Amino acid sequence: MAGAETERCDAARNRQRLLEAAVSLVDSLGADAVTMDAVAVAAGVGKGTVFRRFGNRAGLMLALLDHTERELQHGFMFGPAPLGPGAEPVDRLVAFGHARLSLVHVQGEVLRAAESSPGSRYSAPAHNVSMTHISSLLRQVPVHGDIAMLAYALVTTLEATLVLHQMRDLGMTIDRLADGWTDLVHRVTRDPDQPNTASVDSAASASATP
Repeated sequence: MAGAETERCDAARNRQRLLEAAVSLVDSLGADAVTMDAVAVAAGVGKGTVFRRFGNRAGLMLALLDHTERELQHGFMFGPAPLGPGAEPVDRLVAFGHARLSLVHVQGEVLRAAESSPGSRYSAPAHNVSMTHISSLLRQVPVHGDIAMLAYALVTTLEATLVLHQMRDLGMTIDRLADGWTDLVHRVTRDPDQPNTASVDSAASASATP
């Protein structure tokens, strides 16, 4: 029994070592450097060990995605409000987007590498956890309409590939993206039976202009 427990602990440590090696490769050499051979060399293990742990490169990349997002997941499931439990659902949704954008800002290359994997990132645990969290918050608001479609529309705006393009190619700042996310959340969650205060204020300002 003790031997089985030791083996599980060793396997967990090896997996952590391999994922940390993969993160280091992405940070220093770029996503293309994350091959099974390169990870094995960087982690100081045999290539067969990498294949046994992850199956193939797609499996490695999806595991890398889950590894990178674990801290964010812990934050919105167990951390302090407004990201964690205890705040209003709209505030939590805004905080989730801000936290995700901050993660992309720091570890965008790792996330983009995982997203570009030929494996199905949409079935990855990290993606499913985010989708479940967003969908749950939308239902708590509550939001009328197709919750699944709205959740996909929201989570897509936070994907690393898009966010890095906006920052690097279009020159958008992280603050602008965060403000845009906040605005989007408020538009999606606004009660359709309530007047749009921003639109009313804009119309009033326009009519007051000589």
